[in-house]
Amino acid sequence: MTERNEKIIEVIREAAKIMTSAPRGCPEELIHQKGGTFNFVTEYDVAVQRFLEAHFTEIIPDAKFLAEEEGEDGRKIGGGFTFIIDPIDGTSNFIHGLGDSGISVALLEDKETVFGAVYLPFSDEMFYAEKDGGAWLNGKPIHVSGLPLEKGLALFGTSPYMRDRLCDATLELMRGLFMNSVDVRRFGAASADLCYVACGRAAAYCEMSLSPWDHAAGDIIVEEAGGYVMQFDGSDMVLERKCSTIAVNAAAKDKILEICGPIAEKYGITEGN
Repeated sequence: MTERNEKIIEVIREAAKIMTSAPRGCPEELIHQKGGTFNFVTEYDVAVQRFLEAHFTEIIPDAKFLAEEEGEDGRKIGGGFTFIIDPIDGTSNFIHGLGDSGISVALLEDKETVFGAVYLPFSDEMFYAEKDGGAWLNGKPIHVSGLPLEKGLALFGTSPYMRDRLCDATLELMRGLFMNSVDVRRFGAASADLCYVACGRAAAYCEMSLSPWDHAAGDIIVEEAGGYVMQFDGSDMVLERKCSTIAVNAAAKDKILEICGPIAEKYGITEGN
């Protein structure tokens, strides 16, 4: 791993101490509602993001940022280096004291993702990948499983901020996954779900609407672990706007597209959901 990426990981580990310093179950006075139903931000999200941006600027002084919190200032992905950051992915889990939450960071160079890291501090799991350098968990290489969907677990997300628009489609997706897998799981943090596919804990993960910071780091980790990431219709992922997301191993790919493709067509699951 390059020295630059080692420094990025060190910063992420330091930033995670802000998360783990919080009482298990975030105090109500530190929780605020933002745009969308049940869409929350805590003061810890903001603090982690500010810490990351300040220290990443020391590593790459001219880097730009696309981040979830305080992200409405018009900053976009462009030339040069861009960090895509979710300071706490799984904020609702974090608020309620559940462990599946973490920090997700992707680094783009001229709009191509060259590095991604997802750190789950409550389990001390650091997933990361470099372009053409493989995927790793705490220094050990990882790879997607070879299990077909019917012999593996299927993960899914509910896109809760868009429940009025996507409720029926999500329930249909859950049924399709449940009837064609060993069982389904809903963990509540997209970056963690993507990494669980990357290290072989699940055969596939599907969610109908994610923002770039939800999946950017996980995408490269899955791909470098030998898996595939795509939208529900099989098209490439995008980082300029929201999109549907599939992460899957080769053995489960055809079955997942067989489930997700008709749902995408039926409910109009397209870019920008």
